[in-house]
Amino acid sequence: MNSTKTNNTFLSYFVWGFLLMGVGLGQNQTSEIKVGVVLDLNTTFSKICLTSINMAVSDFYADHPNYLTRLTLHVRDSMEDTVQASAAALDLIKNEQVSAIIGPRTSVQANFMIKLANKTQVPTITFSATSPLLTSIKSPYFVRATIDDSSQVRAIASIFKFFRWRRVVAIYVDNEFGEGFMPFLFDAFQDVEVKRSVIPPEAIDDEIQKELRKLMERQVRVFVVHMESSLALRVFQIAREIGMMEEGYVWLMTNGMTHMMRHIDHGHSLNTIEGVLGVRSHVPKSKELDDFRLRWNRTFEKENPSMRDDLNVFALWAYDSITALAKAVEKANTKSLWYDNGSTLSKNRTDLGNVGVSLYGPSLQKALSEVRFNGMAGEFKLIDGQLQSPKFEIINFVGNKERTIGFWTPRDGLMDESSNKKFLGPVIWPGKSKVVPKGWEIPGKKLRVGVPMKKGFFDFVKVTINPITNKKTPTGYAIEIFEAALRELPYLVIPEYVSFESPNDYNNLVYQVYNKTWDAVVGDVTITANRSLYVDFTLPYTESGVSMMVPVRDNESKNTWVFLEPWSLELWATTGCFFLIIGFVVWLFEHRVNTDFRGPPHYQIGTSLWFSFSTMVFAHREKVVSSLARFVVVVWCFVVLVLTQSYTASLTSFLTVQSLQPTVTNVNDLIKNKDYVGYQGGAFVKDILLEVGFCENQLNPFYSAKEADDLLSNGTIAAAFDEVAYLKAILSQSCSKYVIVEPKFKTAGFGFAFPKNSPLTGEFSRAILNLTQKNVTQEIENRWFPKKNDCLDPKTALSSNRLSLSSFLGLFLIAGIAIFFSLLVFVALFLYEHRHTLGDDFEDSLWRKLKILFKIFDEKDMNSYTFKNSAIHTTSSPMTPSPSTVQITTPWPQSPSQNREFELRRVSFSPSEERFTMQPIHHEDGESDIECGVEQQRDV
Repeated sequence: MNSTKTNNTFLSYFVWGFLLMGVGLGQNQTSEIKVGVVLDLNTTFSKICLTSINMAVSDFYADHPNYLTRLTLHVRDSMEDTVQASAAALDLIKNEQVSAIIGPRTSVQANFMIKLANKTQVPTITFSATSPLLTSIKSPYFVRATIDDSSQVRAIASIFKFFRWRRVVAIYVDNEFGEGFMPFLFDAFQDVEVKRSVIPPEAIDDEIQKELRKLMERQVRVFVVHMESSLALRVFQIAREIGMMEEGYVWLMTNGMTHMMRHIDHGHSLNTIEGVLGVRSHVPKSKELDDFRLRWNRTFEKENPSMRDDLNVFALWAYDSITALAKAVEKANTKSLWYDNGSTLSKNRTDLGNVGVSLYGPSLQKALSEVRFNGMAGEFKLIDGQLQSPKFEIINFVGNKERTIGFWTPRDGLMDESSNKKFLGPVIWPGKSKVVPKGWEIPGKKLRVGVPMKKGFFDFVKVTINPITNKKTPTGYAIEIFEAALRELPYLVIPEYVSFESPNDYNNLVYQVYNKTWDAVVGDVTITANRSLYVDFTLPYTESGVSMMVPVRDNESKNTWVFLEPWSLELWATTGCFFLIIGFVVWLFEHRVNTDFRGPPHYQIGTSLWFSFSTMVFAHREKVVSSLARFVVVVWCFVVLVLTQSYTASLTSFLTVQSLQPTVTNVNDLIKNKDYVGYQGGAFVKDILLEVGFCENQLNPFYSAKEADDLLSNGTIAAAFDEVAYLKAILSQSCSKYVIVEPKFKTAGFGFAFPKNSPLTGEFSRAILNLTQKNVTQEIENRWFPKKNDCLDPKTALSSNRLSLSSFLGLFLIAGIAIFFSLLVFVALFLYEHRHTLGDDFEDSLWRKLKILFKIFDEKDMNSYTFKNSAIHTTSSPMTPSPSTVQITTPWPQSPSQNREFELRRVSFSPSEERFTMQPIHHEDGESDIECGVEQQRDV
């Protein structure tokens, strides 16, 4: 029994040990993850990147020995062919059933591979295909571990904005790599004209030279180059041979070319691109990068003994791509590490019908999108499957070296390398020039300028022909402005004038610039919307607008009612109303306390009106007693003072200043009366007149200032319509006869015409602004259109001296406020004084109470200071004894009525119940006296 027990115990220990050993062995097992690599293995570029890929795998698992997954690389050669790249990818998916693919090398090869990856759910990671077109496929299984070319266009646009270049020629390769970049460059250059120049990928030197010579014939001298670096180097070599790398030219390379130029011919070809600018993604320096560069050089030399090259940024992105993939497969779920519905029984290794779908792909794609780390090329961070570059360097190639002159970031824009200011460092341009090129040149340095041959208005443009040499020389106001603008340019431009033999056909004149017959048109050319479709105009150098010129007549006979002219009807009516209001308010305040404003109604009305209107000349004699009335009168007298002084000044102007009146002031009157009007023949003014309502038979053309003067003088036309500049030319000769009146139709004025997007347009516009600020244009105008001494300023000659209500609105507002507050105070005091009348508790109606108040108002206010003072002087004066009788003796005139008896009249004198009596006293000599007395009222 003991022996059996011992055997069972031993067996148990053996089983448990075996199980534990099996678990331990299972934990140390690793999963193999197949990864395909598609590269052009015969190219130096691919060999450099493949070395980085192999080193990335060994470095990663040396640093992470405990990882349970291992990448196994399966390399295929795409043979620098798009079809072979697609076949290699299909072979890897169908036969090797890889979980991911690294590659391909070019954007052209990547197109089909991305679609295949989307169908099979196999993530495809590219470190060198940079075309923005690949993003448009919108495959979640496409991962770009390099910089998208579209991310650099804003940095390039910032450089153009900094140097103020307005035109550029984009030279790019004619394939998907070049075509995909152009739309983004156009969008970034919103204010810059972009022209295209296409170079075929297989172009020979003669084809490249032919295309470059076409560019030399243009005015543009700024070029952005976007193509493979090997093709770009040939373009630069030929450009240098034909003189396109001299002073005045600007060349700028895009990101990939800037990175790769120093790797061509071991950097010996950098002298070819001296003075060229470049934009490239920033690779931060680090100790890890320096160590890796040394190890890479040793490894590459060992693998390729016959080759000498350096590590490039694409090899760094390849290294980071493998690192990111290794991190992702460790996080992804390896339980679904197979293909669904795939068959490997087909003899055709590239049969699309038997391609399966990777079940591992979605998990791996999600893990890739979450990978974050600092790689050899900088921060590795994918957003929507795209690697982000937070910073670009601005490079200037000088000799065989690369100089960093600045940086660009999305947040800060351009920055100087040293000061971090919004600036770029000094640049050495082609031809070793330090002067910033303006970006364009005129081929041959001569400017063919077309000028019109006119029938009239020669002050603007006149072409004279030398009878001996047959040389045509233009003169005039427009020519002098143009040549003054030429002198303002910072460079020499020699104009070569060519006359246009078809007078008054300005549309055809402008069209000669559009069809490149001439480089510019100078003259009295109006800026219109239709002409702007074909050419660009400078800023106008004359006053803009189409106006009307009419004869004037002197209104010397002053009419009978001229004294009413200084004020407008509204001002007369408002002033009269205020006189009435002031009269009423003063009467209201004075009626109870001032005997001058008492009496019969007609007397009170007359007194109030007399007092009010007499303030106009400050001749009022009535004494004002009430404080409120005095306040109102003081304010009103100030208003009247201002009104009378203004009226006097205005009337004086009407009576003394010459008053010129236009014969017509309204276009509608001309249309209504069917008057004839004139316009300059061949101009667009005729179309404006027809649009406003004139009939064709009302319009008479004229072709010179003298002809317009004759038509107006003899009454053939009632008005002349033309641009203000022409009308001023007529007025300079006949300024005492005509005047420019409204309306004014808006136009843009005269300008110089240049081809569409010509840089000369902006240059001349700035020159015209400078001339205007320096008052040069006004001086030139005064020389060509001098004003005569008898000319009257139309602004003063035709301006109305009539004063309107708006001129005195503030005064009337002050007077109105004073009246309102005074009335408010008066009513409040009156109601408060007689509050017992309104507050008595008897059954009288409100109307009866108001009648009582009106009756009280009509009586004297015996409590006022005025009447109290009068009563005291009458009853209590020391010279008037009371209650004695005062006899007043005065001669009485003899009349038949003297014998009639005088009646006793009793007058209530004061609240003391005293009576004042008068009775006649007859004397013997026939005279009569009146006896006055004051007697006490006795109770009956």
